[in-house]
Amino acid sequence: MSDYRPVSCALHSEFELAIMHGRRMKLKWHDDDGAVREAVVRPVDLVTKKHEEFLVVEHEGERRMIRLDRISAAQAATEK
Repeated sequence: MSDYRPVSCALHSEFELAIMHGRRMKLKWHDDDGAVREAVVRPVDLVTKKHEEFLVVEHEGERRMIRLDRISAAQAATEK
C-alpha cells in the first residue's frame, strides 16, 4: 500500500498551467532517500503510476519524475 497523499486541486492546476505555457518553476522536494532537493525545472507532464501522481520535469538536460506529495514548495521561476 502506498503512503501517497493527493495534492490540492489548486497546486495540480498550477503544474498543468506551467506545462501548457512552457513556464519554468522553482521546486523544493525530498527524493526517495529523503534528501531535500531544490531546482529550477521545466515541467513537461503529469503522470499517474500505481495510484501515485508525478510531475515529469526537465532539469539540466535530463528528465525526472517527482512525486507530487513530496514537493514542499513550488513557485514560478524568475530565472531562465
